[in-house]
Amino acid sequence: MERITQLDSAANDTSTRLPDALCTHTPKCPAADSPDREAAHIVAHHPEQGWSLLCNAVLVFEDTGELLPDGRVIAPHRPLAVVA
Repeated sequence: MERITQLDSAANDTSTRLPDALCTHTPKCPAADSPDREAAHIVAHHPEQGWSLLCNAVLVFEDTGELLPDGRVIAPHRPLAVVA
């Protein structure tokens, strides 16, 4: 029963990362729920499809939207154009 509880708590962890084997750099990448999550290293880049997978398991899209590992969506946040 204790093992099941450990698995449940791990599944509910919001600071999900990909396996440590993918995050081999120092310092470790920021967690997916941290404000600087976009600073994580890219582990898969698919510009032809418009997305990249970061080391912390965040999917970043070319429109600057994000999909977090827990399923939350971060709306695109491009800077507004400067009007002269």
